[in-house]
Order: sequence, then C-alpha cells, then structure tokens
Amino acid sequence: MTYQETIEFLEISNWMGSRLGLSRMQELLHLLGDPHKQLRYVHVTGTNGKGSTAAMLESVLRAAGYHTGLYTSPHLIRYNERMKIDGKNVSDEDMQNAADLMAVQIEKMEDKPTVFERITVMALLIFALKKCEIVVLEVGLGGRLDATNVIEAPECSVITNMDLEHTQVLGNTIEQIAAEKAGIIKHGCPVVLYAQSEAAEFVVRAKAAECESRFFKTDPSKLRLVSRSLKGQIFDYRDRANVRIALPGNYQLRNAMTVLDAIDVLTSRGWDIPEAAVYSGMKNAVWAGRFQVLHEEPLVLLDGAHNPNGAGELAQCLDSYLPGQKLTFMMGVMADKDYRSMLDIMMPFAKTVFCVTPPSDRSLPSAELARIIREDYGIPAEDAGPSSEGIARAFESCRENDILVVFGSLYQAGEVLEYFGKEA
Repeated sequence: MTYQETIEFLEISNWMGSRLGLSRMQELLHLLGDPHKQLRYVHVTGTNGKGSTAAMLESVLRAAGYHTGLYTSPHLIRYNERMKIDGKNVSDEDMQNAADLMAVQIEKMEDKPTVFERITVMALLIFALKKCEIVVLEVGLGGRLDATNVIEAPECSVITNMDLEHTQVLGNTIEQIAAEKAGIIKHGCPVVLYAQSEAAEFVVRAKAAECESRFFKTDPSKLRLVSRSLKGQIFDYRDRANVRIALPGNYQLRNAMTVLDAIDVLTSRGWDIPEAAVYSGMKNAVWAGRFQVLHEEPLVLLDGAHNPNGAGELAQCLDSYLPGQKLTFMMGVMADKDYRSMLDIMMPFAKTVFCVTPPSDRSLPSAELARIIREDYGIPAEDAGPSSEGIARAFESCRENDILVVFGSLYQAGEVLEYFGKEA
C-alpha cells in the first residue's frame, strides 16, 4: 500500500461506529501470530493527563537505555504521531508494511475491526517487529473494554486523574468511571493511582485487592514547587530534589508525581533505571498541545482542554502563570461536549473570543458559539470560521503585549501547530 492507501485502510470504518470489546482485537492479533505477547508494557489510563504521563514515562525509560515504544491518541497532525519508537514517530514505510500484513488477515474476519482497533493492532505489530523492550501504552477510552486491554499483565498499570466523561458509554458516576478504568489492572500487576477522590480510590483499591496487585498512590503532601515559568518547572517530590520538567502547567506536577512513583515500581520489579536517567528523562520529555508556548511576542498558548475538567485545569494555570490578565481566546468545541460548563469556567478570563469550527463532523458551528458567548456572557465574540482560517485572524488581531490562548478541542490543535511551524 501507499501511505494514502494505508490511511484509507485505517479509516475504512466510521469513526462514530466505535464498539467496545476485545473479541475483534483478539482475533486479528491471533491471525497475525499474537505479536502483542512478545512485548512488555506500562499501561496508562485516566480522564486527563494520561498522554503527558505516558510521554514522561517513555522519556525516562529511553534515557535509561531501553528500546521503547509509545502509543498515544489522538494524533494532532498525522497518524504516525500515535506510534513512537525511541521518541520518534514511526515511518510511513513501517505503517505501510504493517497495513499490508493486517489487510490479508482482516479479509478472513467476519466482524471487521474498528478504526481504533486497526490503529492499535498496527502499533502493537510495529512495536513487535521492531523488537521494543518496553511499550508505554495509553488507553483510548475507559479501560476494561478498550482495545489496548488485550495485553496480558503489564509491568505496571497507571491511573491518572479521573472525572466524568463519555458517560453514555462508561457510566454516570465517578464510581462507574473508576471501575471501567480499573479494568486495566491484571492479576499480580502493581497499580499506581494519582491521589484523587475517596470514591474513585475505593474502587481502584478494591480492584487491586481482587487481583492481588500491589496498590500505590501518589502523595501530594510530599510535593514542593521550587520554581515555575512558561519554560518549565522545578520541584521536589518524596526523596528526589530539584526535578525539572519542561512542561508548564499545574496539572503537569501531578502527572510528574505519578510518573516518579511508577518509575519506582518498575525499579522494584527489576528494571534498571539510574537516577541520572530519571532526571534527564523528566527534563527532556515533550508533549504537544498542553499549555504549550507557540509564540512569544505576542504570547500564544495552545491547550488541549476540551471538557470541564480540562478547562478547570487551564483556568488554574492562567491564574498561576498570568494572574489578573485579560486574554484573547480562540475557541472551538464539539457539540456533544459540555461546552456551557467550559464557558462558565473560562469566560471570566476573556477580553475577546475568536470562535472557530474545528475540522470534525461533531463540531459546534462557530457562528452558534459566538452567539452564545455574546448573548449569555456579554463578551465580544467573532465568528472566525474554520479553525484553519481562524488562527490567522486571531493571531493577526493581537498586539505585542496581548496574550492569545487557543483551547476547546484537540481537533483544531494540529492546524494551529502547523500555522506556527511546530511539530506534534
């Protein structure tokens, strides 16, 4: 296949036709010789923070000298971003070769795999063909029935911050959400939980006990911020002093705690991770689209906040890093998200809003978003059209001392990154 044919092969089934369950994954992987069983994993789930957490974990393991795989979603510009080997996106050729192998076997299947299942199998196949020593695997949706949960017991399961999400699929309470995410815990496999609500913790602890798995929880009381700026943060946690990360944002400190505790669990299981690798891996970890500085004068920040929890985290960051500032926003949202709650959180910071339509069939039209902001919040809001055009209008409107913050949907992030010449 050509690269374009590979993308068409991946997208052959409707994005909205997602069907949870592991039977198609198990069948296709078995037809391919069960490549996933050749690999060792750290499995990461959560509502917010799982991508950043996975990226930091992989960076530390790579710094320790391991041949790593990293699987995350969604991509911001190209599918290749979802599958990284030793910190670099997999090549077009690797994807094409994997697609050729998969296509032959999928023809034998009566129940064809979904888009996400195809991408996940492709990643596992490539990681196995490249003989990765350890793979950091991010869950797509939930955990228990997610396509990634086809793996056998990982070296460690990691659960980041949990909040209500995809309630029509995962459940209407935090306990139900936690139960789905705790479904990645396997028998005898240790689990690290980011400290959060008692209700969520109770569910995860119970699942760990049922699986006879060691349970670990982060301890925010052991965290001390040393310094922070838009270029990164330095902090102490437990017995480690002056840990540096290049990722700004209050929530990244919480993710970093989770990573450090997971690294300690891996070390206890025999993985050789020197302290020098921990420090250099944390310092060098990158993750696009999360409170990311894209331009300095005027200051442009890109954040992937696309739900109320993410908007709350972004609001905390704005309070911490840019206190008292009134900001220009570029905002596009999905119609099926709770964008009203996001607006309640973010509009107190707004001077003006450029409303855009992200590239998705699920997008709320920019004209409708602008109308809601003007009428219900009394904030000047402009219909800036598609996000590919809106970013130019928003940026060109800013003077040197203005601050532009782009948020609301990950679907628009790729176009914004490309506008500023950044990679994902």
